[in-house]
Amino acid sequence: MPQDKGRFSEFASRRKFLAATGAAGTAMVAGCQGGGNDDDSDDPATEEEQDTTEPEETEQETTEDEQDTSLATDTLVGDGSSTVFPIANTGASFWNSNPEPGDGDYFPQEWADRIGTDERLADHFASRYGWEPTGKRSVPPFRVSIALSHSGTGIEGVMEGRIDIGDASSTAEAELAGSDVSEEELDKFVDHVVGVDGQPIVVSKEIKDAGVTDITIEELRQIYKQEITNWSELGGPDKEILALGRAPGSGTNTAFLVNVMGDAEASISPDQRYGKNQQLQQAVATADNAIAYIALAFVQPEGQVPPIGLEIDGTLYEYGKNLGSKEYPLARDLHCYTWEDTSRQEAAFVNFLLSDFGQEYFVKSNNYFALPPERREAQREKVAASNYE
Repeated sequence: MPQDKGRFSEFASRRKFLAATGAAGTAMVAGCQGGGNDDDSDDPATEEEQDTTEPEETEQETTEDEQDTSLATDTLVGDGSSTVFPIANTGASFWNSNPEPGDGDYFPQEWADRIGTDERLADHFASRYGWEPTGKRSVPPFRVSIALSHSGTGIEGVMEGRIDIGDASSTAEAELAGSDVSEEELDKFVDHVVGVDGQPIVVSKEIKDAGVTDITIEELRQIYKQEITNWSELGGPDKEILALGRAPGSGTNTAFLVNVMGDAEASISPDQRYGKNQQLQQAVATADNAIAYIALAFVQPEGQVPPIGLEIDGTLYEYGKNLGSKEYPLARDLHCYTWEDTSRQEAAFVNFLLSDFGQEYFVKSNNYFALPPERREAQREKVAASNYE
């Protein structure tokens, strides 16, 4: 993926403007406001005392103060993977609503007590990074907008500075395999893992009802190489197999190639491809002979998109039992990428997703696996508020 350096400069992130220009850069950012008290100091200096201060010293103190307390209030923008979208978008919805403690299903009082706050939800998490609470419903300290595309788009968007957070369901390295992106550029990605997907295999309801409840990983490979083409070869009905897949550039497709076929650039031959998990789910649901690889959030165990087991080296991996196992090769991390560094805004929202509340309401509620405690703490350390003091 060639990188347009001129375009990258044009869309450079807010944090680079602030770092390069200090107070001048802060003034260029629309909607920025001071995050501290109105008074610059607790020292009751008189105007005469202030006038005698050395000009250079005054200018330096003002610049540092503005850099430390000016906080962006423009919208934080994310885009990318349809797999990660349910996590990030649910998080954005809760953040933007800024519910108060005790507000029904959105911020139950027991969660406010557990977190230890009487502030509204976004107010609490943003204030840890320096923003002043708004105290208002639907008015967070800054808004978050999450768009829906796929992993390649999110990764490219972060590289080019068009977005703040790039959602991806495979690694940047895997997505950019075969491109002309250098190792130096790859090193500029900051990887924030927010959850885990145990990518299941699903079939049309008619196929599972006919008795196909599991297949082997070798049979799965043969299906996507068009070497097995009829369900009767797998103990099912005499129907052609409709092998459905995700579009190239999607993290779900890349993960399938890496984890099942053994190579991110492996060749497979699905009958039809779809750009988003949502579209793939609908295609399986409306067919009577389909098979597909899909993200956990889009399985319908009792509906039209039921999962089947996948046998690998004598172990049967089944939905609801062991798809989160480290040994299950289709299990994959779900990423929120930032570029070069992580801004205060980005850190506040990513920490929100990684919090106990976020893992429960945004990850587990969307049928994904929460990060184990040790992994989650390591991820939270990257975006800790103390990093921005």
